[in-house]
Amino acid sequence: MRRSVGLGLLMTLACPLVLAGQGVPAADSLAKAASAAAAANTVAINFVWTLVAGFLVMFMQAGFAMVETGFGVAYTAPVFAYFLFQMVFMDTAATIPTGALAERWKFSAFVVFSVFVGAFIYPIYANWTWGGGWLAMLGKNLGLGHGHVDFAGSSVVHMTGGVMAFVTAALLGPRRGKYNADGSVNAIPGHNIPMALIGTFILAFGWFGFNAGSTLAGSDLRIGVIATNTMLAGAAGGITSMLYIWFKYGKPDPSMMANGTLAGLVAITAPCAFVTTPSAVLIGGIAGVLVCVAVFFIDGKLRIDDPVGAISVHGVNGLWGILSLGLLADGTYGDGWNGVNGAVRGLFYGDASQFVAQLVGGAANIVGVGAMAFVAYKVTAFVVGGHRVAPEVEELGLDLPEMGALAYPDSPEVASAVILSETASRGVGHLEPEPEAV
Repeated sequence: MRRSVGLGLLMTLACPLVLAGQGVPAADSLAKAASAAAAANTVAINFVWTLVAGFLVMFMQAGFAMVETGFGVAYTAPVFAYFLFQMVFMDTAATIPTGALAERWKFSAFVVFSVFVGAFIYPIYANWTWGGGWLAMLGKNLGLGHGHVDFAGSSVVHMTGGVMAFVTAALLGPRRGKYNADGSVNAIPGHNIPMALIGTFILAFGWFGFNAGSTLAGSDLRIGVIATNTMLAGAAGGITSMLYIWFKYGKPDPSMMANGTLAGLVAITAPCAFVTTPSAVLIGGIAGVLVCVAVFFIDGKLRIDDPVGAISVHGVNGLWGILSLGLLADGTYGDGWNGVNGAVRGLFYGDASQFVAQLVGGAANIVGVGAMAFVAYKVTAFVVGGHRVAPEVEELGLDLPEMGALAYPDSPEVASAVILSETASRGVGHLEPEPEAV
C-alpha cells in the first residue's frame, strides 16, 4: 500500500514534466497524472480490502470451532487475492457439516470428505452462481431477473453447507441415546454455553468481512450499507429467537439466542447489498423464529440428530436469505449484475421474475449439492472404512481414540464416563464401529 501511494506521488510529480516536454499542456498533464495515481491507489485499496476481509473470514473458523465445541495459467495479484477469499469461503462451507455430525464422526472421514467439498462440491455450485454459470445466466438467457443473485453466500456457502449437513447427518444416524424406542427425543445439552457464545461473537465479527468484503473493492461506497444491514439482521435474529423460546417455553435459551443471531447473519448474507435497513431487520427477525421452528422439526419430526443446529441455521436460513432477496431487493444497487441492465429488484419492488430465479437457485442447491454430498459420503466410506466411530468411543469421547489427546486433560471424564454398551470392557484398540444408517 505504501509503495503504491509513493508510486502515485512520483507519477503526480514527474508526469507533468515529461508530458510538458512533449508539448502537452501542464493542466492536462497534471489531470492525467492525478487520474493515474488515483487509479493505482484504488487498485491497492481494493487488494488490501479483499485480503483483510479474507483474514476476517478465516478468523471465523475459531468461532465455528468454539460454537461447535461449546454445543457439543500466469497468476496475477488479483487472482491470488481472490483465491484466498474464495478459499476461506469454501472452508466455511466445509466446516458446517462437522457441527451436524459431531460426537460420532471419524476424523479420517472428515479429512477425505473435505477434499470432495473443496475440489468438487463448493467449486461447482459457486461457479454456477458466481462464475458466470447457468444460474447466473438465468436473467440474460431466460429473462429471469438478474439470474440467481447471492451477494455474499447465503446459498453458495451456507446453504451448501446446510444441505451437506442434512444429507450426511441423515446417513450417519443419531448419537447413541438421542432417541427412545417410542420415538421421543432426549435432549443432550452442550457442555459449555459461554464458549459457544464467545464463538458466536467471533463469527458475528468475522461476518463483516464475509459480507462487506464481498464487494471486493474498498472503494465501493455500498460497504457502509452492507455492514449496517449485517449488524441489524444478526441482532434481530437474536432478539426474535429469544422472544420465541421465552414465550413458548417460559425461559430464554442462550443457545437458541446464539443460533438466532447466526441465522439472521446467514439470511442477510445474500441480500445485504440490495435491501433497505428496515428490510434487513425483517429478514433477520424472521430468520430468528425460523431457526427455532426448524430445529424442533428436524430433531423431533424428521429424527435427524444435529447437535448444533447447523442444518437449521445454515441450510434453512440460507434458503430464506436468497428468497428474501427475491422479495425485498429495492432496486438501488446491482446495475449490470450478471450482465443484465438495471438494478436488482425483488417481487415487492416490481420484478417477480427475480424471485423465480432465486427459487431455481435454491432448488439447484438442494438437488445438485445434495446429490454430490451423497456420492462423496459413499466414496469416503469406501476409502476410510465407514464414517462412524465405535459405540464405546462415542460414549467415552473421541478425544483420545480419534485425536490422541484430551481436550480437557484435568477432567476425570474417562474414569467417570457412563458406559451403555456391554462390550465396553474391551480395549479401545479392539472396538468395532456401530453399523451406520443406510
